[in-house]
Amino acid sequence: MDASWKTAASATLHCLTGCAIGEVLGMVVGTALGLPAWGTVVLAVALAFFFGYALTLRGVLRAGVGFRVAVKTALAADTVSILVMEVVDNAVMLVVPGAMDAGLASALFWGALAFSLAVAFVLTVPVNRWLIARGKGHAVVHHLHHH
Repeated sequence: MDASWKTAASATLHCLTGCAIGEVLGMVVGTALGLPAWGTVVLAVALAFFFGYALTLRGVLRAGVGFRVAVKTALAADTVSILVMEVVDNAVMLVVPGAMDAGLASALFWGALAFSLAVAFVLTVPVNRWLIARGKGHAVVHHLHHH
């Protein structure tokens, strides 16, 4: 499989889509409910994994693969990428002063969240390139997406 930077960026963008949906939803819900920072992070990570896997699962199932195989494929394709992305973006949110305590109407909250996802994307691209070059990560679903 082609392990170019373009392919890695495409795979990471796919991962970012699911992660961002879950991350933003988790941060918004956790913040709106007044959860402590750790509770908001746990919710955001859980939802990021859910939506990340769900988007891949949807594509794999559309390719005609059975549900059990599709779940195994999604887990193999996305786990490392989602994990790296979530560690990075939540670490950034936690280290930006005041970001986790800023309200939903705050430019600091939204700016830090956008910045955290951008940093996560940049740092996850080389991880995905390394995985793809070894036939892992997004490489396990690539042939299904192109049929």
